[in-house]
Amino acid sequence: MISKRKAFLGAVVLVILTTLLNITVGNFIAIPLGQKMLIPKATYEYYQGLGDEYHKLFTLKDFLAKNYYQELDEEKLVEAAIKGMFQGVEDPYTTYMTEKEFTELMTRNQGSYGGIGVIITSGDDGLVMVVSPIEDTPGEKAGIATGDKIISVDGKSVSGERLDYAAELMKGEPGTEVTLTIWREGRAQPFDVTIRREEIRLHTVRSEMLENNIGYVRISMFDEQTAKDFKTHINELQKQNAAALIIDLRNNPGGLLSQCLEIADMILGEQVIVYTEDRHGTREVEKSDKKQIDLPLVVLVNKGSASASEILAGAVKDGNRGSIVGTTTFGKGLVQQVKPLKDGTGFKYTISQYFTPNGINIHGKGVEPHIEVELPEELRNEVTVERHQDTQLQKAIDTIKEKMITDRN
Repeated sequence: MISKRKAFLGAVVLVILTTLLNITVGNFIAIPLGQKMLIPKATYEYYQGLGDEYHKLFTLKDFLAKNYYQELDEEKLVEAAIKGMFQGVEDPYTTYMTEKEFTELMTRNQGSYGGIGVIITSGDDGLVMVVSPIEDTPGEKAGIATGDKIISVDGKSVSGERLDYAAELMKGEPGTEVTLTIWREGRAQPFDVTIRREEIRLHTVRSEMLENNIGYVRISMFDEQTAKDFKTHINELQKQNAAALIIDLRNNPGGLLSQCLEIADMILGEQVIVYTEDRHGTREVEKSDKKQIDLPLVVLVNKGSASASEILAGAVKDGNRGSIVGTTTFGKGLVQQVKPLKDGTGFKYTISQYFTPNGINIHGKGVEPHIEVELPEELRNEVTVERHQDTQLQKAIDTIKEKMITDRN
């Protein structure tokens, strides 16, 4: 009979290590020998060392199994051990996801899920911080703002070390309510916000024609349909004889890099869009071709513009393609990759950091605008701002009008 200790060792090795080895290392040569398997000495020594390395883990597991007052679910213990390993990296963007969590992530990237519509990260103080509420979602309508710190969800304390737990608490069936306890800079005390969940259907691109034939395109985030929708909106604006273009990336928390690169290729000439660099110094460079939308360009950003939004803004800035107007962006310069596992679970991990064409890594610093403009203080946490009160948009319009006059002359 196989002991629980050995069974648990096998489970941990298989789930935590073997799967990852299959992904990143590949197969070693193993030679069958009757009922045994002949493997290289180095491989044998590696697995022999695992017993010592995980001795404390297995000892504590055995202690719980023998002394806890109820029977324990070993599968849950393994899941918790894996989650703990990823948390040990101390990177809020590197996480292991259960089958349910991984399915929800994939669904969200496809543009639909049940929840309140806020993007969160771990703040420097260890609290859950709002990167940005997603446009036209319950979170935005309830007044949740970039920089808000979420202390608890339905009375349950949350922290930046367990972003997956906080996100799980905020999701739920449409029509149900969730209460967030928020700390906001400038407020003397934390306060509660009760939000009714909805099915979040993301329409990430919208557009309109402004005065003087200035085309305006708002991108709220980058999901699987964003580049396709952006092209559709641009074509429609060009049919209306757009003479210039404003792209609004304010409060855009990022999303799929592939979609950002497609849009960058449409608006930029031949140049580097972004390059990434891993721990070994290996670079991967993404470039745009000569074909581009040949219109004067202004890009609007603010502190809620993060990740893929910053890649796009940084490429426009470094390539001298247009002017950046607004405030300094969020400052997320890390690249994640998502990996599914055979049992339906999955994980994401940071594989590299990215740099703008001029070699600037904006992580923790952000992209600085050419022209810095704040919204009036009393409007910074408002859900909607009237166009005549939107000082940032008005500055973008004035800036692009000047470009149009210069180009004509």
